[in-house]
Order: sequence, then structure tokens, then C-alpha cells
Amino acid sequence: MRQDLSIVLLHATPVAIAPIHAAFLADWPEARLTNLLDDSLTAARGSSNDLSESLRTRFVNVTRYGYESGADGILATCSAFGPAIEKADAELPVPVCKPNAAMFADALARGKNLAMFVTIEPALPTMVTEFFSEASRTNPHATLATFVVDDAMERLSAGDSETHNCLVARKAASLHGYDAIMLAHFSTAQALDAVTSVASCPVFSAPRSAVAVSIVSGNTVIFVRAATRVQSAR
Repeated sequence: MRQDLSIVLLHATPVAIAPIHAAFLADWPEARLTNLLDDSLTAARGSSNDLSESLRTRFVNVTRYGYESGADGILATCSAFGPAIEKADAELPVPVCKPNAAMFADALARGKNLAMFVTIEPALPTMVTEFFSEASRTNPHATLATFVVDDAMERLSAGDSETHNCLVARKAASLHGYDAIMLAHFSTAQALDAVTSVASCPVFSAPRSAVAVSIVSGNTVIFVRAATRVQSAR
């Protein structure tokens, strides 16, 4: 059973890199990681509420480059490109994993009254759609309250992680009556400890939920938690 798989991490912002590397180091240190960063994707995504066909094609092309570099699997770390991830997953012969699927599953297993913190507002519509798609299968009575933490991403992008973490934690401290809180983006995971220390319920972050032990049998790679489905590997 191999554990040293080649995993390409596809980033649309540099602030997602450190949290996902920390998660792999904690839970899957044998994986061989490659980073692909195109932060122009975030700028293009932020200029429109809709994920245009041209932007989907750009995203798939970057993903295809990752596959051609020798990936056994690809994990997208940006939550604003759900339909493009699905398109890449359908077109490539290796798993292309959404960043939040495992986090949604973890939170839905804790109850039905859930909250999610968002620092990149354009990502919200696709994330809500993906959440309720997962809920329809596992917890159909679940509800979701979303909270945009203003200015947090701007502070983090400027290198001020302390203020970013404080802003997210301040929002968490004001909430009561939820079964779980989700930190929507990989970048928001930097606030996990701060949020956990003040929250009145369990807190889940996307990278820690997404990274999972792999099972390899022949040429089939199964990402137990992260994959949206099982596919044949290279």
C-alpha cells in the first residue's frame, strides 16, 4: 500500500499554501506535494459573481498541466471554483478534489444547525450550493447560516495574520446555538486555534478535513475523505 503519492495542490491565492502543507505534514507526511499557483484566477473570480465559461476553461487548463506533471491526484485549495473543479474531475483520469467536501461531511455529522465563515465573498454561492448538495444525501434537515468576515482576507493578504485571526475569532465568539462552525477557505484555517478557543461548538477547517489517508489498490487511488468520487489513477 503506497503512501508516497504525488499530489498536486492547485492554488488561486498564496495564502492557501501554508495551511494545506501544515495539514499534510500532520496527517499525510508521506505524500509528495507539488504547488501550482495562479493568483490571477482569484482576481478574475473576484471581478464577477458568476464563474464564466472562459474562467472555467482557464482553471481546467491549469489542472491539466498539473496532471501532465505526473500527479496521482489533484486537490484544489480555492473554494470559489466548484463547477470548474467538477469539469476538470470529469475530464482528467485522476481524482480532482474539491476543497470543502470533507469539511461539509464532518460538520453535517455533528448536527443540523451549522454556521460557516467566509472571507472571500464571491466563493459563497457555489459553496452554499455544494453544502446543500452534500446535506441532501446525509443530513437533509440541515440549515446553514453564513457570515462574511469583512476585511479579514485583506489583512491576511497584507501579511497581518494576527488581525485576520482576531477578526474571525471575534465573529465566532458572538455565535451561540450552532452544532458546528466551518471555516470556509483553506486560508481561513490559520484562525482555527483562535476560533476553537472561543467557540461554543466544534470547529472544522477545510484543509484538516480534506487531507486523508490514501488507499491504493492496483491502479486505483481512493482519497477516503477528500475525493468526490473514485477514479482510476494514472
